[in-house]
Amino acid sequence: MSAHGHVDLGHTVAGWTGTTLALLGFAGAGAAVCAAWVPGIWIGLGVVAVAGIVTWVLHLAGWGKPSGPRPEADWDWRVRDARAHAGHADCLGCRVGGPRRARAAAPRPRAAAPLPAADNAT
Repeated sequence: MSAHGHVDLGHTVAGWTGTTLALLGFAGAGAAVCAAWVPGIWIGLGVVAVAGIVTWVLHLAGWGKPSGPRPEADWDWRVRDARAHAGHADCLGCRVGGPRRARAAAPRPRAAAPLPAADNAT
């Protein structure tokens, strides 16, 4: 068992790809700052922007995960989400992905949590 307990940490192809590209972009921009190479700074920051776009596209293609915990069988980072083509509920990325996904991903009203009982032992 890991230090985090038995939980879904959300490791996905979209997450790993985006994180790797963003890390490379920030490292490149940081090296360019140290070398005082202005075009390199912009190239590095461009790679970071591309990382966000690539992550979003992979999420829409089913290589991401919906919000919240997943079934334990889907915890492997190589498992593709077959329900992603319709959009995930309460997912901003899916709402931006087009009208069909926006309808499926529209925020749904949540049931009100029951209020705790008042302690009348006075």
